[in-house]
Amino acid sequence: MNENPVVVALAGSMRDGSYTRTALKHALAAAEERGAETELLDVREYDLPVFDPDEDEPPEATELKRKIREADTVLWGSPVYHGSYSSAFRNVHDYCGFDEYEDTTVGLLTCAGGGSFASTLDHMRVTARGVHAWVLPHQVGIRSARDKIEDGEIVDESIEERVEKLGEQAVEYAYIHPDVTAPDAGVDAEGQQTAEADD
Repeated sequence: MNENPVVVALAGSMRDGSYTRTALKHALAAAEERGAETELLDVREYDLPVFDPDEDEPPEATELKRKIREADTVLWGSPVYHGSYSSAFRNVHDYCGFDEYEDTTVGLLTCAGGGSFASTLDHMRVTARGVHAWVLPHQVGIRSARDKIEDGEIVDESIEERVEKLGEQAVEYAYIHPDVTAPDAGVDAEGQQTAEADD
């Protein structure tokens, strides 16, 4: 366990003026204010071919996986493409697996050009659970992002608060170890209270 939590953000957009990348930077700034060591993992900076399990893993993928594996929290960010996440984001995720994400805290953020982002967040959450990540209940979806983010700044106060909360929770829940076993609720198969519950 690191003395200070390590929070990284995976920016799954190839666009120079990406709203997703900008929002993730703001989330990382909030995490850093809470004492985290932070880093932005920008897909544009890694020369990753389309994942092919029959090919040797490129060095860039090995390095990216190491940074994800060593993080305590990973923030995922993707633009909304056709009601889901970007292919650039998915390609990075295809290189990863349980070794990178088992019981790792993951936060979700997406930016939409229009008004719909729910399916993208749903797809990201399912994908995260597929590698046994622990996904923060708080998530950020930004509608009409061009109206909310200008010149590298979030100009919508409510969105800014949600993004900052994501960064803060990335630190707050960095070391969580969720117990996936259900506690004994003191109720039997017929729904009757058992004797242990009366103790």
